[in-house]
Amino acid sequence: MTRRTLLKLMGGLTGSMVALGGYTVMIERYLVQFNRYRIAVPNLPLAFHGLKIAHVSDIHYGALMPLRFVEYLLDKVNRNEKDVIVCTGDYIHESRSRMQIDAVWPLLSELRAPMGVYSVLGNHDHWGDTARSLYWLEKSGQNLRGKAVALEKEGQRLWLAGIGDEWEDPMVIDPILAQIPERDCRIVLAHNPDSADTPFQGRIDLMLSGHTHGGQVNFPFVGAPVLPVKNKTYSSGFVLSTKRQPIFISRGVGWAIYPVRFNCYPEIPILELVAA
Repeated sequence: MTRRTLLKLMGGLTGSMVALGGYTVMIERYLVQFNRYRIAVPNLPLAFHGLKIAHVSDIHYGALMPLRFVEYLLDKVNRNEKDVIVCTGDYIHESRSRMQIDAVWPLLSELRAPMGVYSVLGNHDHWGDTARSLYWLEKSGQNLRGKAVALEKEGQRLWLAGIGDEWEDPMVIDPILAQIPERDCRIVLAHNPDSADTPFQGRIDLMLSGHTHGGQVNFPFVGAPVLPVKNKTYSSGFVLSTKRQPIFISRGVGWAIYPVRFNCYPEIPILELVAA
């Protein structure tokens, strides 16, 4: 190999690395997918067969996630076909400040769905300002934290329940599930999927979570090298907990640990529930 050939090769490799770096930092993060999933749910009443849930999680408004882009995405959620919207936390990125909270929640408060919008908080919402996040959660009319709410259709009921963030607002799940009749279908919102492995006895027919971002980087044949959860099988998509109860984990929209996305597109899932 001549010196000229070697320099050309090194120049090509350098250019490829720069292009890849630019892609992971500035391009893939904005290629938000509205993915559709069909999920079989145990004990789902027949009246709710085909129910569509838009699942918003991990917006992380802040650096590299401008408010105008958040507004565009939430408007697109409003225009998408769905019956219910659920939001599973981490709406901001900064810590020890309420500025981002007061900026993003007026947009979240504009979410609309025929059967309602229901939300819980994530760890970043507490890191920003717990009291302010709780204020907006209640003011928006979306507060599901520590509550159970019944959706009714054709005389049948489907229950939504919400718990606190496992890191910053852990809750005992059984008292919340106790609000729901034993035979009724229950879907639980939990920011961190590790909540599924906490000590509780009650049945959960489906848990909806975020927090992991799918690892943000997903190498072929290797998977995500970094996941902010104890149970490393909780990456993204449909999984079963250690209790053999179903969880759906969204890859979310924003970033947390490092400001890149590679082979792990951000998403806002549209879940179609079918009777198992």
